[in-house]
This record gives sequence, structure tokens and C-alpha cells, in this order.
Amino acid sequence: MTDVLATTALSVHFGGVRAVDKVDVSVAQGSLVGLIGPNGAGKTTFVDAISGFVRYTGRVELDGRDLGGMPPHARARLGLARTWQSTELFDDLTVRENITVAAERPTFLSLVGELVGRHLSASTTAEQALELLDLGAIADASPAELTQGQRKLVGVARAIAMRPRLLCLDEPAAGLDTNESENLGQRLRRIADAGTTTLLIDHDMGLVMSICDRIVVLEFGEVIAAGPPDEVRRNPRVVAAYLGKSDAGVEAGRSPSGERGPVGRGTT
Repeated sequence: MTDVLATTALSVHFGGVRAVDKVDVSVAQGSLVGLIGPNGAGKTTFVDAISGFVRYTGRVELDGRDLGGMPPHARARLGLARTWQSTELFDDLTVRENITVAAERPTFLSLVGELVGRHLSASTTAEQALELLDLGAIADASPAELTQGQRKLVGVARAIAMRPRLLCLDEPAAGLDTNESENLGQRLRRIADAGTTTLLIDHDMGLVMSICDRIVVLEFGEVIAAGPPDEVRRNPRVVAAYLGKSDAGVEAGRSPSGERGPVGRGTT
């Protein structure tokens, strides 16, 4: 299976601190890969590096193309989309309009059309993102009317509307309760099953273990385990990394904080 993302010896240093140290990660076409680890493991720094927001050494490839030296906007144009831990929406736009903004890719001709007063039709891609994430019922709502879980889903929908080759989700379940996290997990699984290659970064062990095809675990910037969920959850180094939690706790689908996440793969 072809790799959409492949990193080789990816490293990020902040002064004398090695935030990410020679990390090799691959994400195959159409798969959902989880990137997990304790606080300070280097997860967000890894995503910042592959998306071009921090300097790094090593190699990052998207569909076999070296992204070295490319700024974030150039990587986004090639199909590398990401979300952020804080979901910022345009408060004066509806949910549909927030997603449509992300879906539109302005060209010279479309700019001329706007200048002469020709209004662009609603983006088909935005409507598809709304349908994929079951957001139709709130499509005309304003961000102020949304729950935290709904705001997270809208943030994911905006990234989906960009038609990415790789979707990187940074802590999408942060701040969600158990039911919201489970609902999010079902939607993320649906996205992957629909063909969007996804890299998921999250602290919720239950969420990641229940929906991902493959998991990579970081600790102090290094990969300490990688493989299928059942294999990773039994890895002694992974258990020790999560504050010495017992294997039974990890088996039960509990997050590092002790909260219980979804334990069954979402199919809807």
C-alpha cells in the first residue's frame, strides 16, 4: 500500500532540547494512524514540523515528494491539512459558510468574478463535508450556538473541505466529555473509511485504540512502539510511559487520565 506521508529521521531541536528525535513515521493511503504519548512527548511538535511551522532536520515526504524548504501554505496546497488544538471559527459566519470558506480555492478568474458582482454558488465540497460529519442540522447555526463537541466537528469539516491528501488532527477530543468523544470517534472513523488518509494525535487512549488502524507512540521525542492497537496496548514500554498504569487499565480503554473512552470501533 502506498504511503501518503513518510518521515525519515525527523528531528526538531529547541536550543539544547530535542523535542523530536529521529522519528520515522509512515501513514498509508486510506488509513487512520494514531500518534500518542504522554505530555511533552513531542506529538504536536511533530505535526508542526511536517506542516512547516517549525524547522527540522531529516526528511518529510507527501506522496513521495520531499517537502523540505516548503512553507506551510505550499504544503497545504499539495494536500497537507491540519487542525489545531484550539478551534477558532468565524463567529460572523454560519457553520456552512465557515466550511465553504475552507473549501474555496481562489483563482484569478474567480477573483475577477467577485469584483464584478458575480456570486459563487455554494461549494459542493462543503456540502459533502457537512453530510460526512452529520452536521446538516446545524449548518445554518452560528458558532455561538454550538457545543464544544460540535465546534470540534466543524473544525474537522473545514479541513475535510480542503480535499486533503493527508488530514492531521491535533487533539480533537481535548475538552470533550465521554459521549462527545465517542461521537467524534465514530465520525473520524467514517472519514477514514471514506478514503481520507488521517493522522490523529490525541491523549484519549480509549478513543485512539478503538478507531485507529495503526498506532505510533512517542516518549521524550522518540518512537517507543508502533503497530496495531492490540500490540501497542500490551507493550511494556507504552504501559510504563503512561505513568506506570497497569496493563489492565490500558486494556479497558482508559485514557492516561483514567477517564474511560469508547471501546468499540464506530461504524456510523
